[in-house]
Amino acid sequence: MAAVSPMVTVSGLSKRYSKEVLKDLSFELEEGALTVLMGPSGCGKTTVACMLAGYIAPDAGTLAIDGRPITAAGPDRLMVFQETALWYWMTVLDNVMFGPRASGAMSAGEAREKALGLLRKFGLHEFRDKYPGQLSGGMRRRVELAQAMINNPRLMILDEPFRGLDVMTRGLMQEYYLDLFAESRRTTLFITSELEEALVMGERVLVMDGAPARIAQSIDIDLPYPRTPEVLASERYLEIKKRLMAALYLPEHQIEQGEI
Repeated sequence: MAAVSPMVTVSGLSKRYSKEVLKDLSFELEEGALTVLMGPSGCGKTTVACMLAGYIAPDAGTLAIDGRPITAAGPDRLMVFQETALWYWMTVLDNVMFGPRASGAMSAGEAREKALGLLRKFGLHEFRDKYPGQLSGGMRRRVELAQAMINNPRLMILDEPFRGLDVMTRGLMQEYYLDLFAESRRTTLFITSELEEALVMGERVLVMDGAPARIAQSIDIDLPYPRTPEVLASERYLEIKKRLMAALYLPEHQIEQGEI
């Protein structure tokens, strides 16, 4: 059987700002996989995400999706940022409909039908006529995920999307996204600084290390979904957690603080 080509390839990326942030960074993303990207604060995780989204260009190296070079932003890739990206003068429904209506990808009726379906899945249908300022932080995050997913991207890039939420709300958001992932198997790069979140969400964890940073380790999370309390108390979970902790926290893996 012929080998299956990866959906996303990142090869030899380098990037310099006031100092070199990335050097010879490479990895691949398989189609239908949920891959987590981790690393110390300031190692360049958001820089990598923005390169994949097409918002910034590398100084060296290449990125491609489905064999096509990534040179600019495109509808096949969508990024959910740490900060809210909702328009506060629009209702929840209008926010979710905005993307396909602005691009002309859907008629108003098609966009409304799909948006309402996503809001039902996210438990937000009854809040469709509310404004973002009338929602809790967790509800706004759900709207943003619906706002991204209505565009049907090939690749979802989530840059610490649940950062700043309380523990209970974060857990609920993780469940929401994993339920949608199980249904769609949409290729996802999920960036987090939280070890426990990586172990709950990912099928594989890429660990960035060094200054300038590269991919130092790729760790498979061969645990079944859903990651129930029983799974998270298993011997295999503890083995993987120990290996990931070593990759992240041993002295040779420490780099300077400061967010990139």
